[in-house]
Amino acid sequence: MSDNKKMHDTENKDEWINWIEEAIDKEHIKYYEYEEFSNFQEIGSGSFGKVYRANWKNSGKCFALKSFFKHNNITLKEIVRELKNQREVDYHDNIIRCHGITKFVSTESQTSHLQNYWLVMEYANSGNLRCYLEKNFNKLTWKDKYNMAYQLACAVSCLHNEEIIHCDLHSCNILVHQNTIKLADFGLSKRIGASSNFQSELFGMVPYVDPKSFNGRNNDDQTAQMYSLNKKSDVYSIGVLLWEISSGKPPFYGEKYDIGLVLEISRGRRETVVLDTPENYKTIYTKCWDGEPDNRPTIHQVVDWLNKLITKTDVIITEQEINETSININIPELQGELSQLLENFDKIDTKEIDSIVISSGQKNISSDKQEFNEASSISTNKSELQGELSQLIENFDKINTKEIDSIEILSEQGNISIEKDINIIVDEINDLISTLLNKGFLGHLVKQQVIDYFNDHNMNSQEIYNWLLDNQISANSIFLFGYFNYYEIGTSIDYKKAFNLFINASKQDHILAQFFVGDCYLYGYGTTKNKKLAFEYYEKVANKNISYGQNSMGYCYKNRIGVKKDPKKAFCWYEKAANNGNIMAIYNLGYCYYDGIGTKTNKQKAFVLYQEAAELGVFLAQNNLALMYKKGDGVTKDINKAMYWFQKSAEQGYDLAKTNLKDLQKKIDSL
Repeated sequence: MSDNKKMHDTENKDEWINWIEEAIDKEHIKYYEYEEFSNFQEIGSGSFGKVYRANWKNSGKCFALKSFFKHNNITLKEIVRELKNQREVDYHDNIIRCHGITKFVSTESQTSHLQNYWLVMEYANSGNLRCYLEKNFNKLTWKDKYNMAYQLACAVSCLHNEEIIHCDLHSCNILVHQNTIKLADFGLSKRIGASSNFQSELFGMVPYVDPKSFNGRNNDDQTAQMYSLNKKSDVYSIGVLLWEISSGKPPFYGEKYDIGLVLEISRGRRETVVLDTPENYKTIYTKCWDGEPDNRPTIHQVVDWLNKLITKTDVIITEQEINETSININIPELQGELSQLLENFDKIDTKEIDSIVISSGQKNISSDKQEFNEASSISTNKSELQGELSQLIENFDKINTKEIDSIEILSEQGNISIEKDINIIVDEINDLISTLLNKGFLGHLVKQQVIDYFNDHNMNSQEIYNWLLDNQISANSIFLFGYFNYYEIGTSIDYKKAFNLFINASKQDHILAQFFVGDCYLYGYGTTKNKKLAFEYYEKVANKNISYGQNSMGYCYKNRIGVKKDPKKAFCWYEKAANNGNIMAIYNLGYCYYDGIGTKTNKQKAFVLYQEAAELGVFLAQNNLALMYKKGDGVTKDINKAMYWFQKSAEQGYDLAKTNLKDLQKKIDSL
């Protein structure tokens, strides 16, 4: 290796080490002293390294410690990626949580402790899925199998929503804890294995791998383009795993996983359907493992179908349903619209690491690490959310603005008759949606307010939907019809129809429609993802002095969404939106002041803005305000106020605040 190459690798290695050390120093990552672990027991190994079970502080609390064989530049970079990826999704109950990091000091070499980072992970007490099925299969009912399949699909759905592709799904890295599926190693071990040229398990997981990828590997034409694994590759793996759950044994059990099997699978060979497998379940996994990626369903469709099986809904899955461009997506049990709000680890300078996600999830992580993350008020379509921001509604009356008067007038009118001119109702609902979004309310809360409006006035949403179906006579009615299809009000979700309706209304300069067109382009709902077009539509809204468009512009400029990254412009747009009363923009502006994004760091201003947003019910601001009180950061240290604001945030279901509250209480009790 040349001196220049060595120097370059050393500099890159130091870069990732500095990132990790800064994260530890600022308490963005929980650090565990290695000496506090005991009773080590090896429970797994792979191309990346080994995994140990260990007790912490001689207590009954167990963690899984993930070690790495090599601590070179590539491994350190991937550890950073793993930490970031985990932070995007570890709020989900079916994904193994990363609790923090420790450093193993080798007694056999003089290598620096910086070369020995271990990840401290959640411990799953029932081992991996393969072992679990082997031990418990005869006890499982079809309902149990449906639930396991559903949990697994939900976990992968969570990854895909964050634009993370697992690429390495198999029954040995899917864990089980107290009969609950726990997805692990989403891409880390595979990336490190590939980068480090580990070949020992080349054929170990062949049955789970998208056979489309074999075509590139076996092509003699050296100029042939290698097939890139993608979301549909994960869906293929899910199909195989669903079969494995139905059979209780690994695919092609007893056969050698060699080049011969690779060729057979690439030519269409699949496992035999197990006798007495319910027809609908079989249909789901056989569609998942279709040889052509375009013929496979999305993971969201798989979640929807499995959910129907669990709820005993008669579901007939047709080819038409698979092939329609319009995908009916039902994503239940996502535990927080936080995944559309936060950008994780932004507070550390990580511009060297390309963000995998557009909108990121705030998740549970142990310790009271400083979590000053950015929130976007870009409208989302996640349903069945568990109300993390329900207190925002309770604080609605605290927002003193003229725009809110129209909503109060509506509530004072009492019950109205169905005979009331529905055109007026349509206009009022449009105003309601616009007002709430301008205040910074999240998409699912706005939807609930719309439903509450119907309930308060003894209206049937289905009746309104039917009327809209036949009376798309104005931009407001066209938009609202799209909104109903977008949020599953009076009908099932139909993103393609919603997108087309939003486009039609936006051509009439309908502001809400333009905003939702931006959302559709950003997330690929009913159309192909196009960040540039998403930005352009948000810009149209923002230029009309609409706060939810302005806040979204700040988000785009900060995260390089359809436009060159520009922290100063991000700050300016957040400031405009905050001045217009958008509570999420107030929080985002505080975040900018705290971290010096587009402006000079000013902890005092950050505190004032966090306090304002916290008092208006923004759970993120409540948690951050508590952290500032706890540490005396930008304000006089006050443990009582820290406890109060942690409690307020935790009451809204924010996992990080719950953890911070618990940790602070332990520290107080130990004094």
